[in-house]
Amino acid sequence: MNTTTITLIMIVIFFAGMIIIGIRSRSHASDVSGFVLGSRNIGPWLSAFAYGTSYFSAVIFVGYAGQFGWNFGIASTWIGLGNAFIGSLLAWLILGRRTRIMTNHLSSKTMPDYFGSRFKSEKLRLWASVITFVFLIPYTASLYNGLSRLFSMAFPGIDYSVCVILMAVLTGTYVIIGGYMATAMNDFIQGLLMLGGIVAVIGAVLNDNGGLMMAMRGIAEKPDAGWEYVSFFGPDPVFLLFVILLTSLGTWGLPQMVGKFYAISNEDAVKKGTVISTLFAIVVAGGCYFLGGFGRLYDVNVKADGFDAIIPQMLSTLSPVIIGIVIVLVLSASMSTLSSLVLTSSSTITLDFLLPLSRKETSEKKKLLIMRLFIVVFIVISAAIAINQVKNQNLFIAQMMGVSWGALAGAFLAPFLYSLYSKKVTSVSVAVSFVWGCGMEIIQLLISLGMLDVSGNALLSFVFRNSIYSGVFSMVGGLILVPLVGLFSRSSIPADVENTFACYNENKTVEITDNLGK
Repeated sequence: MNTTTITLIMIVIFFAGMIIIGIRSRSHASDVSGFVLGSRNIGPWLSAFAYGTSYFSAVIFVGYAGQFGWNFGIASTWIGLGNAFIGSLLAWLILGRRTRIMTNHLSSKTMPDYFGSRFKSEKLRLWASVITFVFLIPYTASLYNGLSRLFSMAFPGIDYSVCVILMAVLTGTYVIIGGYMATAMNDFIQGLLMLGGIVAVIGAVLNDNGGLMMAMRGIAEKPDAGWEYVSFFGPDPVFLLFVILLTSLGTWGLPQMVGKFYAISNEDAVKKGTVISTLFAIVVAGGCYFLGGFGRLYDVNVKADGFDAIIPQMLSTLSPVIIGIVIVLVLSASMSTLSSLVLTSSSTITLDFLLPLSRKETSEKKKLLIMRLFIVVFIVISAAIAINQVKNQNLFIAQMMGVSWGALAGAFLAPFLYSLYSKKVTSVSVAVSFVWGCGMEIIQLLISLGMLDVSGNALLSFVFRNSIYSGVFSMVGGLILVPLVGLFSRSSIPADVENTFACYNENKTVEITDNLGK
């Protein structure tokens, strides 16, 4: 059988499994809590895989792995390890338990809902929901783009729009039917496919180039590469550090990532999930970037075809079975992240924006209906943007995708992190962080589009070198601004902050069943 036939069979089986899981999970989506958070009863394996698969998508496998593997060589593996130990291990250790306890205490279902309840501010809730919705749309659209070249390689002659529409419809179907539980269960299956797929692909690529040592020697002897591309820190260690920080620390402020902690069942699940999530990230993220480090072994015209052409070119010479595995791997990565994003966006716009504005009592059934409608709206918009981007090479859309991560992380990371640990965080400092994070990335967008020029200023040129740099400065600036502004705005500390933090000190009395000899 040829590549197209094998890939098509794999995709049909994959899609059928996703829909079946969605249908079997529909009983868990009968109310808002079940639909959005799986009734906060998700175990360690499902939670860990949901976190990992939402983290790593086609953007990383096709885009980032190709781009940063080309720029840094084998040293790009550090990005994957940073994702594992900072973006997964530390995130679970520092945020996991406290997020679960605090959000349950406040009955918060989304990040905007958390800010509104934690600081007793409807304005913060509304603005956080607007920021989430606006910046998640281009981020979601970017997921589809990683599929375009791989899809063209596997299915020559078929319009890429067919893949986008099919993926959008099927993802929307199982999320609408089964909600968070369907997403978590599918994430687990998709995560297993990602683990097996990345190991198989790395093995095939290395075997195709004579093994690990021969492949590394090949990079060192390439005219457009050299030994620095197989060195410990690569040719540009400073830029490498900034990439690690944005892609690792940035997850701490992303609503769709932090939301996974809301749904964990208990303390034991947090501990086990921490280990599982970290190991998953080491294999998937470490493997993706390690694979990308061998991109210079292949004849790719990066200036003409872009970085997205690197990974497909690496895979084009492999067997039809491996190519089929890769397509399913990328579909798994994309659909798992897409399902998380659309569920986050629809619940945010419904629960934190529309319902507070209506000021009317709304039944559970109607809330579920509205969320399901907005899942459709969000998927349609993001799919339309993705198709437009690929067909017309729209510069504005491409730049918006680049700043989305930085804006969300810059706006939310600092106030969310501090407010879990400190009683002194104020609503004013949270608002300042929102403005700072979004403002930094809007400036970056204007510069990238040529509408603003900072080339005459050395400091600004460094800060706004690209969205990676500005995203890191956006996060770091927030971490400085929130406590600093808090010193001058103590009057906006919520009056019942002591009651809010009492959830961390609750005691449970149990009956003694054996008191003989006491």
